[in-house]
Amino acid sequence: MPKQQEQFKHVNYSWNEESADGLSPVDGLVYRSNILGDDQRITNTGGGNTSAKSIEIDPLTGEEVEVLWVKGSGGDLRTSKAENFSSLYMSKLNALQGIYSSANEVGVKTQIEDDMVAMYRHATFNLNPRATSIDTPLHAFIPFKHVDHMHPNSVIAVAASKNSKALTEKIWGDALIWTEWQRPGFDLGLKLQAICEEHPDAKGAILAGHGVINWANDNRECYDLSLDIIEKAARYIEEHDKGEDTFGGQKYQTLDDAARENVLTAVVPYLRGLVSQEKKLIGTIQHDDSILRFVNSNDAMRLADLGTSCPDHFLRTKIKPLYVEWDPTTGSIDELKAMLAEGIKTYQAEYSKYYESCKHDNSPAQRASSPSICLIPGVGMIAWGKNKSESRVTAEFYNCAVEVMRGAEAIDQYAALPQQEAFDIEYWLLEEAKLQRMPKEKSLARDIVVVIGAGDGIGKETAFRVAQEGAHVVCADLRIEAAEKTANQLTDIYGQGIGVAGSGISGCGPAIAQQVDITDRDSVKAMFEQVILAYGGVDKVIVTAGIFLAPGQSGMSNDRMFDVSFAVNVKGGYIVGTEANDVWQQQGLPGALVLTTSVNAAVAKKGSLAYDTSKSAANHLVRELAVELSPLVNVNGLAPATVVKGSTMFPRDRVLASLAKYDVAHKESDTDDALRDKLAMFYAQRTLTKQPITPADQAEAAYLLVSGQLSKTTGQIISVDGGLHEAFLR
Repeated sequence: MPKQQEQFKHVNYSWNEESADGLSPVDGLVYRSNILGDDQRITNTGGGNTSAKSIEIDPLTGEEVEVLWVKGSGGDLRTSKAENFSSLYMSKLNALQGIYSSANEVGVKTQIEDDMVAMYRHATFNLNPRATSIDTPLHAFIPFKHVDHMHPNSVIAVAASKNSKALTEKIWGDALIWTEWQRPGFDLGLKLQAICEEHPDAKGAILAGHGVINWANDNRECYDLSLDIIEKAARYIEEHDKGEDTFGGQKYQTLDDAARENVLTAVVPYLRGLVSQEKKLIGTIQHDDSILRFVNSNDAMRLADLGTSCPDHFLRTKIKPLYVEWDPTTGSIDELKAMLAEGIKTYQAEYSKYYESCKHDNSPAQRASSPSICLIPGVGMIAWGKNKSESRVTAEFYNCAVEVMRGAEAIDQYAALPQQEAFDIEYWLLEEAKLQRMPKEKSLARDIVVVIGAGDGIGKETAFRVAQEGAHVVCADLRIEAAEKTANQLTDIYGQGIGVAGSGISGCGPAIAQQVDITDRDSVKAMFEQVILAYGGVDKVIVTAGIFLAPGQSGMSNDRMFDVSFAVNVKGGYIVGTEANDVWQQQGLPGALVLTTSVNAAVAKKGSLAYDTSKSAANHLVRELAVELSPLVNVNGLAPATVVKGSTMFPRDRVLASLAKYDVAHKESDTDDALRDKLAMFYAQRTLTKQPITPADQAEAAYLLVSGQLSKTTGQIISVDGGLHEAFLR
């Protein structure tokens, strides 16, 4: 009888017969995979794998053959499509057993184990380019059509318990067969094949320290079975839940929202500098009830030191997190910083010791030794990764690890993997090969770039340009709606990324929007605090916001025009630069500031007195800030000229006035874009290159100034004006 949601309390039952009916075997597999992956209680992002065996027509012979479809390397069940699954001839996969058994030495961690992975390519069906996973034999050698291998927190809690074998028998009886821990590979596939032969009525196996694998001959039956297994474990844990005594009860108090945010904004940039000495990292902050219950508990230090269990977890979270025993009710921020600095120093030394004591002759070189998870009582967790998506995954995985420890401690005693086993996963040559195959990082992939004025014109083009190079972009503007539009467009282009974690704004993707008034220091400070909470710090700041007021505009007096022009074009840059510098100094990481000035700063002309003099002052502000912020921060200016297209400084009435002033032919009925094009072409004729200046031209120069290619250039003004000889340096 088909299952219903009413039969499940701890998972979402999502099977819809109408949606699944009539699907091909591959599409049915995709459907099952997506609904399994959509529930974090069933499996984590990127974790677990599914498979189906089907009869297909061989493109070479035209005959029917059995084909294994299995999630390929690097896939994610929640988002997988048909192209994310490898396809392999079952006959050829079975033939590999003969090659394996003929090796001089067989078994887990033998050379033939790793060699077999390259052999899977020879079994590829229909030239499928999807790389096969190391888990392929686990699915291939189980004699059932459908196989699910999940990483549910509740089941891993049983698998990671000291008495996991006895618990397996108690919870599932003969339905699941307990197997000792060993990392995935050909030998484990053979062991599962043997289990199926020896226990023909078994429906799956508990993989100690790892998860569960189960099988069926029907797509829906396999799905139902996966959920049944998880539900039984979750209910057993619930029956033994310790309530207020979970993790030994609470030792520390949670800070209120305002106090926690104050600690985070003061400490996280400093922490980012500490963990980024080897490679720059991006942060994700988590402070939900589950994490706070753990970090505030009496047992947090003991359990954190044990490390994680599931291999999927510590590949991201490292062997263990950094936990600092800071008392949030009595400790100061300075004390916390000191504890973090000392803690990271100790962690790095211990990580190097762990590497040296566990490494093999052929182990890859030691990777970065800084923690990727930092736990602070009363505050929560800060996770680190090479980009926002990676740091969210890291946070998600430690969330899972906490739930595993909670469950294991409720029903028994949590047991982490031995260090050598953890090392042999973390530094597995096959994992290293996967890392080496990853595409080269883009030039700004590890950078947080704040673009002020990103709502349109030069600022919007600049936001798009730095995003193209992998930057995490803060789209800031006085008009929040315009900033949000730019940020949403960037997210649509580059995707939210994977990883389901992050509290509040820290759950963001590669771009966020912020409202800011650069003439108001409190507004600027608040904006940078949100950036810290979102990503962990700041690397580059590009100010494109500015204002042009023509004489008589909006009835504004000349004195008022000076006040507003200098407030926005000069003081605004000063406020932004000095507030950003507070973050840069906390991080201790090189930064870059670009202020947009104008070639008008070097050329006196009638009709823009307030604007031109303010931009001249902005030029000197660049030089002064370059001196003040050195040697950590490079400060340069970008001086555009007559950027008409897409600029808020050229509204229709100003364009019409300019066209009339210069006697350029036009019609009142012309569109805004047509009028701007005519004015841009007129201005272009006054330059040496005879080409209109566009926002994209300015964005390219802004990117160049923060790209690192001009790392020895500071205090300079780069003109992008098409060649106005009047603005040449004298």
